[in-house]
Amino acid sequence: MTQELKHKLLSMIDNDLKKIETALHDNLNPNLNLVSDIAGHLLFSGGKRIRPLLMLLSARICGFHDNMALQFSTIFEYLHAATLLHDDVVDGAEIRRGREAAHTRWSIPKVVLTGDFLLARSLSLAAETGIPALISVMAGITEDMSQGEIEQMEKKGKLTLTEEEYLEIIKKKTAVLIQGACRSGAIIAHADKEKEDALDQYGYHLGMAFQMADDLLDYTADAATLGKKTGADIRDGKLTLPLIHTLSRADEQDRNLMEKIIQNPDFKDHEFQIMVEKINQYKGIDYTSDRARFHVEQALRCLVIFKPCHAREVMMMLAEYSVTRKV
Repeated sequence: MTQELKHKLLSMIDNDLKKIETALHDNLNPNLNLVSDIAGHLLFSGGKRIRPLLMLLSARICGFHDNMALQFSTIFEYLHAATLLHDDVVDGAEIRRGREAAHTRWSIPKVVLTGDFLLARSLSLAAETGIPALISVMAGITEDMSQGEIEQMEKKGKLTLTEEEYLEIIKKKTAVLIQGACRSGAIIAHADKEKEDALDQYGYHLGMAFQMADDLLDYTADAATLGKKTGADIRDGKLTLPLIHTLSRADEQDRNLMEKIIQNPDFKDHEFQIMVEKINQYKGIDYTSDRARFHVEQALRCLVIFKPCHAREVMMMLAEYSVTRKV
């Protein structure tokens, strides 16, 4: 069913994805080849383009089909790429999307400054819209994402991290960008407040579901499919919902065992498998799947006010696919 849904979804968005890809190339406009090389290393390495796609769909579901939406949709992919470049430097990540992370090929200062360029490019494009409400959305996103990264750093390795703290982090690091893309589509379409708020909440719930599903992949996918080594979150000291739930339910002996593994970033593969077994034993995978499904259902409810159309059908399918995907 997952593969069938994926193929149907891709067939429905293939043309849009090609147009987004062209717009990403056309709008980049760096003055230096080095910036183009570093930005392109990540930007054109196979990203899903879900954020610019959602801005396009959100505009269309509100009845707006002007090419303006396509051009400005790139705002959200540039901003997303900027945060990934910065995050990989902060985390010391070696692999991103199955390729070597940019800072392992170029110097850290060059990569950080390229990330700054992509951020500035996204803000310049937002300014070109001449729509204060959209510029305000972008400003809020950049503030929230920066604070989310700082909060995650502050809580790195914290074994007492609560579910509430985790939810606040993923809201700021992931959901606000998807949420902003959806709201911006409504803003460009000059939609009424009810529709704008509905798309804003659709984006929020989709973003939360997307991140929870992403966190599950660290325990359920193989390294080749995932594009990075499994167990990367734990090695980086990042406690995600499957583990948070498990630690809150485990008996003292199992909790001590898991804490010992977590506190050693050089744990062996067999120790990671022990961790996965405990997470399954205490229903950490099931609980996270249920919470992600809750957000999918909430996202789908937000689309009820819109008339049936191609954009709505795709957005409904995206919500479903967000929690069934394998990568």
